[in-house]
This record gives sequence, C-alpha cells and structure tokens, in this order.
Amino acid sequence: MKITIAKDEQEFDTIAAWRIIAQMLEKPTAVIGLSTGQTTINMHAIVSAIYKQYPFDVSNITLLNVDELTNLPREYAGSCYTMILNQIAGPLGIPDGNFIMPPTISDDFEREAVLFEGRIAMRGGVDLQMLGLGANGHIGINQPGTPFESETWVSPMDPDFEARVRRETQVPEGTELGGLTRGIKNIMHTRKLILIAKGAHKADMVAKAIQGPVTIDIPASVVQLHPNCEILIDAAAASKLKGKI
Repeated sequence: MKITIAKDEQEFDTIAAWRIIAQMLEKPTAVIGLSTGQTTINMHAIVSAIYKQYPFDVSNITLLNVDELTNLPREYAGSCYTMILNQIAGPLGIPDGNFIMPPTISDDFEREAVLFEGRIAMRGGVDLQMLGLGANGHIGINQPGTPFESETWVSPMDPDFEARVRRETQVPEGTELGGLTRGIKNIMHTRKLILIAKGAHKADMVAKAIQGPVTIDIPASVVQLHPNCEILIDAAAASKLKGKI
C-alpha cells in the first residue's frame, strides 16, 4: 500500500488529475472508475482543462462511476450521471457508448446491477478506480456493515445524505431512495485502486481506514488487502496518521 501525501488541497487535486490522465495515456483502451462529491470536483476540472489545452485520444476510453442514486431523475444535478457527464465525460467528448452508468429509475434494479457489471466485464474489467472515502468509512455506497463479499447491489443511503437529497429533490416521502453501487468484492477486483480523501474532517477516518483493523465496520479498511492500492491524501487528511509514513 503506497501512501502519497500532498502538501495542500491544490497539489492533491493536481496529482489526482494526473493519475487519471496517466492511465488514459498509458492504456488508450482503459476502463476508469470515478467517484463524485466535493473531493473530486476540482480534480475532474483539472483533467478537463489539461485535455482542452493538450488534446489526446480518448475515443476508446471507458468511464463509469462507482455508484448511482436510485429512484431520482437522471437530470437531478446531484445524480452521479449528471455530475460525471458535466465534469469530465462531456468536456473530454467521451462517446456515449463508452460512458457506462446504470439508470436512476428502474422496476428491476437487481437486473440493472447485473447488466452494469456485464458491460464492465465486456471491456475487460476496471483498470483504475478513483475511490472516495466517505465520512463514515463507506466506499461507493457500501455503508458500514456491508460484507466484504458483497457484489453490485442497491444499498441504503447514509441518513444525513438522504435527508439532503430529499430536501433538494422534493421526492414524495414514500419514495425509497438508495444507491446502486459496485460491491466491495467488485471494487477489490479493480486492477489499481486509489483511495482519495482531503481535508481535516477526513483525518480520523483516514487513520482508521489505513492504520486500523480491517473490518466491515469501516468498509474502506478493506483496501489494505488490495495488491495495488495507493492512498492519496492531503496534509490535513493525513494529520492523524501515526508513525513514519
């Protein structure tokens, strides 16, 4: 497990962006998994800016997000599809057929999970996954307590996040919200993982995830067992780590 500590948020965003670009340049047919949220907005912007200034061939690059919200309109600004489309897939001109995302609305999400994984498998699996670290240790939308052998499924949302989504979307109270997420087993089959986190508010969880025991109580701790994993964090997120890094 390699640990990279950026001196500040700006350096973190730049390093993360170049990890994505390097994968695209190294393998022009790469399948790259992304994550959404505050951690990734700036790194995606840097990727798009570099591509605009120095275009390179992305015609055979495949992008996907590790998860997607369910039972909400795809047009919702907070949907993973919309965020990835606006932040990176659109600016890079990734062909529609190479942007793999499950639908946000379906009457059979179990089937959609199988189809999602099938489309990934047809492309040879994921080469690189940029994996955000949730405040409670979740990866994708695999919440604490999710078995490590879980495969792509619909998980409940974190209660605070769900409350925010409901406020923003005004969905009927009876509508069940969740997230179709790649399972922990699927994530661990990625050829290279980069666990990303920045900010002092993530410092406690960073320390628990990479220096604590491997436990389903902190799903992100499973990355300690991955044979090709980098931990990419800024100095603030690294502030609670112990010993020489």
